[in-house]
Amino acid sequence: MTSPDDISRLQSQVSATVREHWKAFLFEGILLTILGLAAIILPPLASLAVTIFLGWMFLISGIAGLALTFWARGMPGFWWSLISAVLGIIAGIILLAQPVQGVVTLTIVVGVYFLAEGVATIMYALEHRRELSGRWSWLLVSGIVDIVIAGLIIMGLPASAEWAIGLLVGINLLFGGSTLIGMALAARNA
Repeated sequence: MTSPDDISRLQSQVSATVREHWKAFLFEGILLTILGLAAIILPPLASLAVTIFLGWMFLISGIAGLALTFWARGMPGFWWSLISAVLGIIAGIILLAQPVQGVVTLTIVVGVYFLAEGVATIMYALEHRRELSGRWSWLLVSGIVDIVIAGLIIMGLPASAEWAIGLLVGINLLFGGSTLIGMALAARNA
């Protein structure tokens, strides 16, 4: 069991590490912010880049999985592992060979994800409302926003494929970078 002293010691070690390396966090934050702004300004290019990146990730992981599967041939689940590796290779090849069509497919997946996430968040909010939680309305708003985003993406297909993934990745990078910059500056001043 973790004691309060252990938690306190861990927190102070993390704080000391952040203070010691604040310049690295600042550099990463600035880089992520620049990449995020670039993705927001050029969402079609960012969408294509994300698709190509995912294609390479599927291909490399599929090849590695295939090699591991044959290396550990005697292990249980050989055929399932083989199928998984081959599917990764096929998905990677398809995304790399036809990245524009891959962007459309990924956009559909993202739209469906936002729709499912919105419904789940609304149900979560209603569950909190039954428990008299004072913050359930924020969850409800978040779920509604997710459904609106899903609607914009899905109803706008195929045109939304040009901007959706790039814009969402750009926003994520921008907020992540800004957070790291804030954390680095706070650590420098501490």
